[in-house]
Amino acid sequence: MRPLTSLPFRTGAALLLAGVLAVTTACAGAAPASAPGATASTGPSAVPQSAPAAGQPRVLASGLEVPWGIAFLPDGAALVTERISATISRVAADGTVTRLGTVEGVTPTGEGGLLGIALPPDHPTDRGVYVMYTTSDDNRVVRLTANPDGTIDGSRQQEIVTGIPKGGNHDGGRLQFGPDGFLYVATGEAGRGEPAQDRDDLGGKILRLTEDGQPAPGNPFGTAVYTLGHRNPQGLAWDPAGRLWSAEFGQNTWDEINLVMPGANYGWPEVEGREGRDGFVDPVAQQGTDDASWSGLAYADGALYAGALQGERLFRYPVNPDGSLGEPQALFTGTYGRIRTVVAAPDGRSLWFTTSNRDGRGDPGPDDDRILVLPLV
Repeated sequence: MRPLTSLPFRTGAALLLAGVLAVTTACAGAAPASAPGATASTGPSAVPQSAPAAGQPRVLASGLEVPWGIAFLPDGAALVTERISATISRVAADGTVTRLGTVEGVTPTGEGGLLGIALPPDHPTDRGVYVMYTTSDDNRVVRLTANPDGTIDGSRQQEIVTGIPKGGNHDGGRLQFGPDGFLYVATGEAGRGEPAQDRDDLGGKILRLTEDGQPAPGNPFGTAVYTLGHRNPQGLAWDPAGRLWSAEFGQNTWDEINLVMPGANYGWPEVEGREGRDGFVDPVAQQGTDDASWSGLAYADGALYAGALQGERLFRYPVNPDGSLGEPQALFTGTYGRIRTVVAAPDGRSLWFTTSNRDGRGDPGPDDDRILVLPLV
């Protein structure tokens, strides 16, 4: 796999990158099987391609502080978490931002704070809101309940899973309800390495849970653990074939996009990237850490879109019917800074993505952090 190189870009948030860089995709030799239960190197290559987007990104909301999680409401608005302030806001389709509440107990140290957010399938009737956050002792997932007016009392919490290891780095944090109705939780190994291989440790895993926090039926080990051997997964997305994909930070060499299969071991800390070692599942695609540092992941328009933090770009990987990925395209390189979260709008006609320039590692502009909308059709 060959790392991307930086290309000159046109300034201005309203301009698409005129050229994008195609690179060789690191695909698995054979197409991995779909996950049951889910409806479910050498030198650089510089081949300009036209960006596939039907439109140009527009700024939907600005002045946020590290927006981390996005969950869409039935009316097309979304609930958005801000990592450092621990607030949950409603962001309407016209960009109106309404603060709904602050989650109590959040300790925003290192990469921790208020992280992922997900709405259960029955949210329209029971108003449940699931969030993952860092405390002084651990990372945890709790269930909140929105009031009839949409506001949220962050002190009223039902614990779903506690004791997820916390650390200054590698905190994971993504939440997503799958097409099977179960809650998927991406956890980092909190910088500890070897416990990612321990089935009894909640760090460095993807968990699969019922709405009340019990191990989901059919989990491979009879526990909450669905997969293991992860370093810091922060992106989860399903494609129309029911396949679950994850985006994951590597150490110093390779970031990974993995096809998630129950019981699979993705190798960390024994393996980083594709090594073809027995007992471990290789990533379907990998990218150099300087160009990627993937966080959010979404499926739309026949492709996976991955937000890159250090790489400051949006990757687009076409998804082939056999589960392999086509050659990636790099969009908006350097235009918006660090890109954290990427989600597909419910109608599939646009992507929402967030900047993460106020997280202590970026170079924030006067309007950061922002939520942008990219039309696709």
